[in-house]
Amino acid sequence: MQAADWYPADPVTLRSSIEIAGSVLLDRPYRDAPVSPLFYLDRREDLAFEKPDGRSADRRHHVRLWKVLARGEEQRPVWLGAVTYDRSVGVSRYTGAITHHIGADIDAERTLLATDLENAGMVEAKYQVTGIGPTMDGRNGGGDLYYTDGEVWILRLVTACERRTGPVSIIPSPSATEIKDQIWHAVANALKK
Repeated sequence: MQAADWYPADPVTLRSSIEIAGSVLLDRPYRDAPVSPLFYLDRREDLAFEKPDGRSADRRHHVRLWKVLARGEEQRPVWLGAVTYDRSVGVSRYTGAITHHIGADIDAERTLLATDLENAGMVEAKYQVTGIGPTMDGRNGGGDLYYTDGEVWILRLVTACERRTGPVSIIPSPSATEIKDQIWHAVANALKK
């Protein structure tokens, strides 16, 4: 993640909470600001990283990662990630608490993270597997609208952070998935307008 210019998020503490508030209110940099906890199968993320977008922590890309298998089919750990873009700070529609509001296009964030890792030479191969399917009007825990093709991209990272020298190997998706992707991209472009 460091090679891709994503920074580990600080843990949520009183000090980091004050620092992120100062970053947002005073437009000061805080490239490793904390992220709120997110739970998958009743377990908080194991790691969180972010990439600043602008001066303060009110706009940033961030990913939370859970180690879901100690050893997958390739005898390597398997991690699950959830990536979003914080576009502003405001009030949650559901709780009234101060929170970040996310950008609606979840797939753009997935692409950004994958591209950053590929450009850093950290990806050997990538392929797509079927996920939950398209969502056009989802809402996150703060009430923000999001949309996604619902697919899952698998990135096989390099071993021991040794940069890849050749091109990323792309394992093709089944034909039906590729057709669905083309239709979805047209729908997503219409949603952006």
